[in-house]
Amino acid sequence: MSLNSKRELLEAIRPRYLKAGKAEKRKMLDEFTAATGYHRKHAIRVLKNQVQDQNRHKGKTKTYPAIYRGDVVRVLEQIWEIYGRICSKRLRPFLPEAIKVLERFQEIELSPETKDLLLKISSASIDRCLRPARFKSPHGLSTTKPGSLLKKSIAVRTFTAWSEERPGFMEIDLVAHCGNTTEGQYLNTLTSTDLCTGWVALDALQHRSQHAVREAIQRMRQRLPFPLLGIDSDNGSEFINDLLYRYCLAEQITFTRSRPYQKNDQAHVEQKNWSVIRHTVGYDRWETEQECTLLENIYADLELYVNFFQPSFKLIAKERIGNQTIKRYDTAKTPYQRVLERQDISLEAKARLVNLCIQLNPAELRRRIDQKTAKLK
Repeated sequence: MSLNSKRELLEAIRPRYLKAGKAEKRKMLDEFTAATGYHRKHAIRVLKNQVQDQNRHKGKTKTYPAIYRGDVVRVLEQIWEIYGRICSKRLRPFLPEAIKVLERFQEIELSPETKDLLLKISSASIDRCLRPARFKSPHGLSTTKPGSLLKKSIAVRTFTAWSEERPGFMEIDLVAHCGNTTEGQYLNTLTSTDLCTGWVALDALQHRSQHAVREAIQRMRQRLPFPLLGIDSDNGSEFINDLLYRYCLAEQITFTRSRPYQKNDQAHVEQKNWSVIRHTVGYDRWETEQECTLLENIYADLELYVNFFQPSFKLIAKERIGNQTIKRYDTAKTPYQRVLERQDISLEAKARLVNLCIQLNPAELRRRIDQKTAKLK
């Protein structure tokens, strides 16, 4: 029975029900519940109380016209896919810049009405429009093996920030591409994240060794838009060793480590391990030199994609009230935007980044990354 039919039946029965005796009411309730499917107690309430029932139906049937639909949702999904399916709170403040870049490269064509709606859309509305496209992914294995050598010489740093609040202090970590087993040799990725700007550097390693890690750090230094001032690692033996320790002393790089078994001490790089590495290349096992070369090619595009077109939040305040910790974040910005805002980065470095950014098409980068990762799988 439709809702309108139930209302008509209710209005027809109510006057007789209110005047009927006990036995007759029982019989009318049996017929009414059988016809409508209502619970008996609910049927009694709606038959007795006309005002509440009318208000209840008005509340249930009140609808609002859909504002974001059709081309708006289609283009929003297209932009969301191009920018790596980032969350609405990161996408919303970056949406005007994203639209401008994609229009410059003719990746999207927007009518004035559609563009106006996209520029006004809220984070909550983005979530509602994109809800059907969400997905879940698996988790991998931990391969960190403690290194006891020189642990007393390398200071412990907790998850709180370094005292030097400037670009160049980076958390580093290895991501293992070992599949379902850690036996044998397999490829690894060295992930580096700058605490101040969020700048990300990615390097594929064919071997999980001290020499491979040091060489990857040397390559990473050459690509950074600012000098490397410090590194913070976990307690794995690939980091806690004499080779890397002496290298940092010679190059005047501050070297610290996290506390054992405290993942939150390296929250920044751990988050990039998931959102950048696992989200892109997954959890499969890779071993060969050809696969290592392919990973390097993927990371060449992925670094540009993440640093220039992936906005992220930065914690600006944290307050504990009772049992709750209230955190406040700034507006989501890309690492590239944060680098340009810094006064302690040279104008030459900024000019190189601006010149490079103008040439980059995020949609083309996304297509190249997807094509290369498809070859791995």
